Amino acid sequence: MTDPIPGGDYPIAEQDTPGTRAAARDRARELRDLHAKQDKRRRLIVQGGIAAGILVIVAVVAIVLFLPRSQNRGPQNMLSDGIKIGADLKAVQTPGLPPGSTPVPSQTNDPSVVDIQLYVDYLCAECGRFEAANGEQLRAWARSGAATIEIHPVAMLTTQSAGTQYSLRAVAAAGCVADLSPDHYFDFHAALLTNQPEEKSEGLTDAEMLDRAEAAGVTAIGQIRRCIDEKRFRSWAKEATARALAGPIPNSSIGAIDSPLVVLVNGERFVPSADMDPKELARFVVQAAGDAFSSNPTTTPTPSPTDTPAP
Repeated sequence: MTDPIPGGDYPIAEQDTPGTRAAARDRARELRDLHAKQDKRRRLIVQGGIAAGILVIVAVVAIVLFLPRSQNRGPQNMLSDGIKIGADLKAVQTPGLPPGSTPVPSQTNDPSVVDIQLYVDYLCAECGRFEAANGEQLRAWARSGAATIEIHPVAMLTTQSAGTQYSLRAVAAAGCVADLSPDHYFDFHAALLTNQPEEKSEGLTDAEMLDRAEAAGVTAIGQIRRCIDEKRFRSWAKEATARALAGPIPNSSIGAIDSPLVVLVNGERFVPSADMDPKELARFVVQAAGDAFSSNPTTTPTPSPTDTPAP
């Protein structure tokens, strides 16, 4: 054992020899290499963390910039997600629904005026049959002021048109007409449901829908063409359909729509029979509206359980 250092508690170092100095140098070199590796690893970890953070930021920015989203208002005159047609087939004018807003239910009718609401997919075969059977009496009631017809176009059958998304395109086109030529909407609606394309077909092209709009008397065709080409109301069409499917349906007996054709009369659901007899709708209207409708002097013609206008 070595002697202690006078005045201290540490042992005297072993004798310095060439072998000892070489071992010390090797040990020092190993320590330097170890520290260098540890420093390099720490730098890589820090740099990797920064890089990962940057990638996350870039990804978030990309999502914010390119994620499809509705920044446009809905069509004018469709604040309720539908267009309300009244006397002389004139549309009730409203502003467009702001982005991210909840639809505003249309103003309640006078008790003597029946409120008829239609939820319609323009590819729906049942919708076409309903229009063929009931379109003329609906037109007569609305024109005379006996009823209002509020039409909510929906795109439930978007996947049923051989990949062309016809239902969605038709709803967006309907939004363009409501926005730019609202008093011709009823005629455009009827035109889309006349000689209707079959489900599973490609549906009408945009050009063919424009031809039908022009034939129905729709004005501002150039502006409507741009509206369709720009897909201006595609996002609204999707959102309006989703809202109708999720509900609630204001002032009605149903929570949400569950088929491509839904008919409401003063909030009560009318389910047409397979043969779409227009007398059934006339009877239902009288029952739902009561004496106020059948005695309304502006009603021409007045539906009754036994007498109804020819379809």
